[in-house]
Amino acid sequence: MTLARLEAAFVRARTEKRAVLVSYIMGGDPDLETSFANIEALAASGSDIIELGAPFTDPMADGVAIQKAGLRSLAAKTTLRDVLALANRFRQTNTTTPLILMGYANPIHAMGFDTFAAAAAEAGLDGVITVDLPPEEDSVLREPLAAHGLALIRLATPTSGPERLATLADGSSGFVYFVAVTGVTGAGSADPAAIAPKIAAAKAATGLPVCVGFGVKTGAQAAQMAEIADGVVVGSAYVEIVRHAVEAGDPARASGELSKLARALADAIAKTPKV
Repeated sequence: MTLARLEAAFVRARTEKRAVLVSYIMGGDPDLETSFANIEALAASGSDIIELGAPFTDPMADGVAIQKAGLRSLAAKTTLRDVLALANRFRQTNTTTPLILMGYANPIHAMGFDTFAAAAAEAGLDGVITVDLPPEEDSVLREPLAAHGLALIRLATPTSGPERLATLADGSSGFVYFVAVTGVTGAGSADPAAIAPKIAAAKAATGLPVCVGFGVKTGAQAAQMAEIADGVVVGSAYVEIVRHAVEAGDPARASGELSKLARALADAIAKTPKV
């Protein structure tokens, strides 16, 4: 399936004249069983694509909320292979919802790029985002992923000019992740009117759907971004729900609250029709 599964998600959303909802959750936070229940809850509650985080000790692109989620996962001794096993377990019962691994290059390098790509395909992943591996250096990952039919999803930002977008377009697949704000995950929110032309430029340069993330936490924000992008990415709002459940001593309650938020976001996006 791989790329076909991703493409089908965007085709389905276009048919329904709406954007897709991409929901991020940290694998292994606070443990593998709880995070698996959370993945299933998000997929059952309107999330079109699941972005599955792999914990790393130096998450340079992540704000406090996702940093803490990664630390909880690392405290449970979650490894990259554990996250792949989570994906594989999910794929046993769900063959339609695309799964994107969001991680960093070091654990993948340690595993071996070819080994990782083969394992990712076997686990049922559809694509990979590595925020610290720029296009000039990502052939070591891009080529093995392509050999297994997996997408390499690159990031664009409001400061990405025409030359940079051309570089991003060469080898990108699946969709483009547009970072709405300058900074880390969960930091502030973007002005939709200001970034709309940038999103349009990224779409024109790459020919791929563009999903916008960083700073989207509410249904109202998701609706605003759905007007200008092909997809909306939400992450920190979900991992904060997990944090509150863990701190309350009841991690299992997170899945119900995640479902509630995902439904609210999906409903807000669905009520923002695209022409």
